[in-house]
Amino acid sequence: MEARLVAALPDGPGWQFEPKWDGFRCLAFKQGGDVALRSKSGKPLDRYFPEIAAAIAAIPEERVALDGELLIPMGDRLSFEALQMRLHPAESRVHRLAAETPARLMLFDCLWNPQGPLADRPLAERRAALEHLHARHAALPLRLSPATEDPAIARRWLDAAGGALDGVVAKRLDEPYRPGERAMRKIKCLRTADCVVGGFRYAARKREVGSLLLGLYDGAGLLHHVGFTSAIPAAERPALTRKLEALAAPPGFTGDAPGGPSRWSTARTGEWEPLRPELVVEVRYDHVTGRRFRHGTGLLRWRPDKAPRQCTMEQLGSEARPAIVAAALAAA
Repeated sequence: MEARLVAALPDGPGWQFEPKWDGFRCLAFKQGGDVALRSKSGKPLDRYFPEIAAAIAAIPEERVALDGELLIPMGDRLSFEALQMRLHPAESRVHRLAAETPARLMLFDCLWNPQGPLADRPLAERRAALEHLHARHAALPLRLSPATEDPAIARRWLDAAGGALDGVVAKRLDEPYRPGERAMRKIKCLRTADCVVGGFRYAARKREVGSLLLGLYDGAGLLHHVGFTSAIPAAERPALTRKLEALAAPPGFTGDAPGGPSRWSTARTGEWEPLRPELVVEVRYDHVTGRRFRHGTGLLRWRPDKAPRQCTMEQLGSEARPAIVAAALAAA
């Protein structure tokens, strides 16, 4: 079951609210001695997360099916990059990483328990079954995601958790589990950052700006490429192209430059025009992975009032580990 993005928490009774975790979605199945971890697309995950497969195998119940999110805490934050590193063909490396940076499975639904299948039952019953199962096996690396039926608490979660939380998910208490449907609602914590425009790319079919390449300075004064924005109104592109071409000059970025591997790499990744670091834009982003925006950002406004050197890496917020989020939620 998936979620669709909405602008605000739903009103009215009958909703359950949970933190939205930024990890790998995972369905965990156990039947007898057989264990399977599956991604949202159905691909096997157990070979990449052997410590979680072992935890599911250690559940004494004969048959269970659980829905959750794979997370890897590192220090005081969650590391999506560490999750990505697990997707490696070498079994020896996977087992080494599992020992060095063990994962956790954050549980938020129960689809089968010793009493039988639960997917057709309302969420209220499934949540009660999940809490009962988790209470019996709390020593395993399985975590129970917090939940509330109070929208005021959910709103405080969004306000209090800030960059420590990816957002909030809303689910109907009276509905069954609906696989393949966007039956849940997600409200995301969107953050902003002021970035230097260190370069740009032309559009694919015309000599007109297609995207701006964004940079932030580190403590040593190096400008690192951290992502892009292509949310430029069509009417503004001709004049903006002329303005950018007048600023064209190498090197553009003095630290990490465009062209390396990333989630948005294409055949044109290495084709870009460097700029003198004079322009600053404010962008909206959701996730940060490895000192980069994981997705394209939204262009909010130009910042002629901001000095480029004020645009530093300290602006980037990473999602905090569950214990820190739980403390923020409890304080709210």
